[in-house]
Amino acid sequence: MKLHHLITPLIAGALLSLQPLAAQTNLATELNDGQHVLLMRHADAPGYGDPTGYQLDNCSTQRNLGDTGKRQAIIIGQWLSSQGITSAKVLSSPWCRCIDTAKLLKKGAVTTSPALGSFFDDMSLEKQQTQALESLIRVQLNENPKTPIILVTHHVNIQAYAGKVVNVGDMVLVKVDQNGKKLSQQIYPSPNF
Repeated sequence: MKLHHLITPLIAGALLSLQPLAAQTNLATELNDGQHVLLMRHADAPGYGDPTGYQLDNCSTQRNLGDTGKRQAIIIGQWLSSQGITSAKVLSSPWCRCIDTAKLLKKGAVTTSPALGSFFDDMSLEKQQTQALESLIRVQLNENPKTPIILVTHHVNIQAYAGKVVNVGDMVLVKVDQNGKKLSQQIYPSPNF
């Protein structure tokens, strides 16, 4: 067998093995540059909306993660680790399905913020909630300029802010300006679970 027949597959294999490393380097680097945040829709929670009369301080009255959603959140956390994100500033919507998702990522203590809360029940709050989210992002990037920031929220919030419709567990890497307004984004689908 000729030498070039052996070398070509070896080079091709080496180049392919570098691709995940490039993706890993990009996500970790961008989340540490003080200009990006990672928005994430909560993991799978069976149903639609919340039951009538739900209360934010009582998880038993809300739509919550099922076993599939819990497994999904754990796998997303593992995937983030494989991308070089081993710890982060993690903020969550006050809804239990978001808090539970954020905790299962195992990237650090979870803080809730009303700015990440759903406005699904009152779509007239879209502009107000989006402005609150921009303000939250601005403050967090100023306070944590070299720390990955993960914001666990709802599909309506992500769609209003980033202009993208996402499935459960999907993530959107958003580059922002100094006021927390979106400049560009890249979707990272939820890893298989």
